[in-house]
Amino acid sequence: MDRKIYFDHNATTPIHEEVFDAMVPYFKDEWGNPSSIHWAGRGPKKAVDEAREKVAGFLNCSPIEVIFTSSGSESDNLAIKGVAFSMRSKGNHIITTKVEHPAVLNTCKYLEREGFDVTYLGVDADGMIDLDELRDSITPKTTLITVMYANNETGVVFPVAEIGEIAREHRVTFHTDAVQAAGKIPLDVKALNCDLLSISGHKIYAPKGVGALYVRRGVRVVPIIHGGHHERNRRGGTENVAGIVGLAKACEIAARDMEEETAHLRRLRDRLEEGLMKRIPHVKRNGHKDKRIPNTANLSFEFVEGESLLLNLDMLGIAASSGSACTSGSLEPSHVLVSMGLTPELSHGSVRFSLGRSNTEEEVDYLIEKMPPIVERMRSMSPLWCEVEKKGVDLSFEEKTCS
Repeated sequence: MDRKIYFDHNATTPIHEEVFDAMVPYFKDEWGNPSSIHWAGRGPKKAVDEAREKVAGFLNCSPIEVIFTSSGSESDNLAIKGVAFSMRSKGNHIITTKVEHPAVLNTCKYLEREGFDVTYLGVDADGMIDLDELRDSITPKTTLITVMYANNETGVVFPVAEIGEIAREHRVTFHTDAVQAAGKIPLDVKALNCDLLSISGHKIYAPKGVGALYVRRGVRVVPIIHGGHHERNRRGGTENVAGIVGLAKACEIAARDMEEETAHLRRLRDRLEEGLMKRIPHVKRNGHKDKRIPNTANLSFEFVEGESLLLNLDMLGIAASSGSACTSGSLEPSHVLVSMGLTPELSHGSVRFSLGRSNTEEEVDYLIEKMPPIVERMRSMSPLWCEVEKKGVDLSFEEKTCS
């Protein structure tokens, strides 16, 4: 494998060099427990406090409203279970969508087994929800609305600020999973009208194993990890000091570079989409053309099996994904794409390209050059594609493979 090109940044990102440098002292010299009152704990305690202030600045909230966790999934679990159980005496109804990340969907399914009622809102062909359907779904027993900010598979951005307004009108607590939005679009919890918001370190060039949850002051969450008095009694466990420092540094960098990086990613994504859709027939873009994060392109290649396509790309050193990394290995079609109306067959032929700060035009052009012959070769083995070809469809390729 001569080259390695990474187009899977929605799955995880490499650690930024500045983030790594900020973390090193807390692996070597400042190794103490931040809960210790002696000299070994004072440095780590100060680092955690300063990191909390930086993350709070990134989210436009107070430091005491930030809880450090181990991941975006834990943040989602703490938000959803924490609010649901704390407000159970007032109601047992939760509203979410059919296209949420498994960390939200599976948490809601767990709560259904615990006696909660959950409404799963649908989406249209562009992956957008209907706000009128949301309003109509609210009942006197509704205690929580949990809707993602940006979809991890399609990049579609939901109208979170408007959802927050609806929630406040009905005095319903509102949580948003902003794991894929962080670093790509601004996060201002006040402007978004949210009560809780989840982020994850490894999606923004910080390490795996650290995340954060914003909890608006006054919102009560029942802990899901019990232990000591860490995180103001809301999450037991000795703090991951190095990871927390890395998350804070990544938030700083994201705020500093977001405008320039967003423009760079959007140019590359549009170049990738336009190049592939021009050179390969029967390709469908999944998700709203404009209302999406700038780095994500989800494309369906008709008459092609997505996993086989990914294996062929991998042999050329190109890393991409068929959807959420958390569902890798599943034989089921993408629940996101099926909810948008795609057939299981077309869903299975979908590939997600998620770009990052280090990607270049040269890498995108390499993909555009290499992908058409792969698709052509794979389609030549499809009886359905041969039928299409025999009907005289212009395939935009010089060689015809079916006899």
